[in-house]
Amino acid sequence: MRHKIPLETPLSEPMADAVESCVHCGFCLPTCPTYVVSGEEMHSPRGRIVLMKGVLEGELALADATEYIDACLGCLACVTACPSGVEYGELITSFRMEMETRRERPVAERALRCLITETLPYPARFRAAAQAGGVAKPLRGLLPGPLGDMLGMLPERVPKAEALPETFPAEGTRRAKVALLAGCAQRVLDPDINWATLRVLAHNGVEVVIPKSQSCCGALSAHTGVKAQAQAFARNNVAAFPDDVDAVLTNAAGCGSGLHEYPLWLRGEPEEEAARAFSSKAKDISVFLTELGVAPPPPLQETVRVAYHDACHLAHAQRVMSEPRMLLKQIPGVELLEPQEAELCCGSAGTYNLEHPEMARELGLRKARSLLDTGAQMIVSGNIGCMTQISAQLKKLGQPLPVLHTVQLLDRAYKGFEN
Repeated sequence: MRHKIPLETPLSEPMADAVESCVHCGFCLPTCPTYVVSGEEMHSPRGRIVLMKGVLEGELALADATEYIDACLGCLACVTACPSGVEYGELITSFRMEMETRRERPVAERALRCLITETLPYPARFRAAAQAGGVAKPLRGLLPGPLGDMLGMLPERVPKAEALPETFPAEGTRRAKVALLAGCAQRVLDPDINWATLRVLAHNGVEVVIPKSQSCCGALSAHTGVKAQAQAFARNNVAAFPDDVDAVLTNAAGCGSGLHEYPLWLRGEPEEEAARAFSSKAKDISVFLTELGVAPPPPLQETVRVAYHDACHLAHAQRVMSEPRMLLKQIPGVELLEPQEAELCCGSAGTYNLEHPEMARELGLRKARSLLDTGAQMIVSGNIGCMTQISAQLKKLGQPLPVLHTVQLLDRAYKGFEN
């Protein structure tokens, strides 16, 4: 019998399905970062499912559950581990989107969240804020916890802005035509990821269009419960991207996961079917290149030991694990290394390291140490948030190894590491 959820919303059904599927077996426990760190049942996926069920059925006050629900990173490692197929991602995202307007947050918390949602999804605003933050960075020890932590995550220098072209032609015979989601924070923090993506695609005969009217994917908004903003971004992108492409590519795990969630965010809305069609074309760059088949890069002059970090929203949300490794193994001279506890989140998780800095730091240091233990000379991942988090923690440990995106390493290999 289905659990009763009095809340009347299009998201009630996916929430009820997820609650009903959980058999409380506990397979998720060792993969949940907050449970591994705290050892508390309510900080585990099955504990949170019990709490969300209680709130949805009116048996538990929302205020009694928020401490534990907010602490969830949304990494979805539990989904990979679950033998019952519980769609925990649909539950936690839907719950946050429906409950955010029903709760009261302290003024400081509301101000921080407003700063995040009105800055990070907009590259021009974020660039201005990052540049201002760079000036204030020496004073971060004097600022309140969250603001100081935000400044600490900023790079020493914000890279120069360089507008992306609306089209980037293929080299030689055109094999495919794709559209690229350019991202938000990534465009500011590491714009070379997009340029490396364009160069690698062109080298392999792929024409790329970059719709000028595209916006943030909306993942940050959805996963922090700002439903209206997430839906607005989704609607905009569904309309902005062309239909005459072979795929819509993303090079950030969180963004790719967000695009695949559009049918959920717009469930019951007039754009739901269009969102479904759009999401079906969304692919991570590593998946597209693996399916396409890439030209082999020239051999490296010396062997490079590379540790690959699985971004949660690539490995767990999109189930993309083999493709990045296949690309890296095609670079002659790369020795691919696997860290221990690969399934555990690094603590970045969108805005989590800004809203829950202590847990994020603990997880980040744990991840950095496990990567260093491989003996790697370089770290590679597929998500700007992970890359920023890992770089920051490696520096804290006094071992600032290079941290690159998968496509950046492939790009450098094609160029013979000349730059």
